[in-house]
Amino acid sequence: QVQLVESGGGLVQPGGSLRLSCAASRVFFGIQARGWYRQAPGKERELVAVISRDGRINYADSVKGRFTISRDNTWNTVYLQMSSLKPEDTAVYSCHASLLNGNDYWGQGTQVTVSS
Repeated sequence: QVQLVESGGGLVQPGGSLRLSCAASRVFFGIQARGWYRQAPGKERELVAVISRDGRINYADSVKGRFTISRDNTWNTVYLQMSSLKPEDTAVYSCHASLLNGNDYWGQGTQVTVSS
């Protein structure tokens, strides 16, 4: 069983930056995509950013130009650099991994709070 562990969340002022990391407990084989999702109180979980094995990267419209997703060469760790943070970015951020065999994995989530 693969575990995904996020880190880097916290409290930041509007306009500030945070970098989230998500490390897998072992190297993935047959990775299809790694991504970040978020869920704010009272709202549904939404996709923030995803990077696919074919190199495509997609972002939610609300974070384009402010967030950047990246990964290491082994696909073991994925990052989310968040800049120009807004109060509406406040949410629990979870990382995700999907494999070519249909399996997928979720992290436990890390809280990001943007407030003055």
